[in-house]
Amino acid sequence: MDGVIVNFRGSRRVKKGNHMIVEVNGIDNKEKASELVGKKVMWKTSAGKVINGKIASAHGNSGALRVIFETGMPGQSIGTKVIVEQ
Repeated sequence: MDGVIVNFRGSRRVKKGNHMIVEVNGIDNKEKASELVGKKVMWKTSAGKVINGKIASAHGNSGALRVIFETGMPGQSIGTKVIVEQ
């Protein structure tokens, strides 16, 4: 499955560097998103390095996912593709 990183998770003042909001193709409600909790996510840098993460929970009612990556993510990752293992 392919997804797109939409934004950092955070509040008005604090952003979580390794928590990202991801939208996955074909997932459009909270129930479908909840089925993916615990799956692994991979993001490749332009240099070829892979940063792994895990789906922690659904985010909102429209099927977005909250993913926790092992390291902090760069701002350039927003809008790029991730791979969700099935």
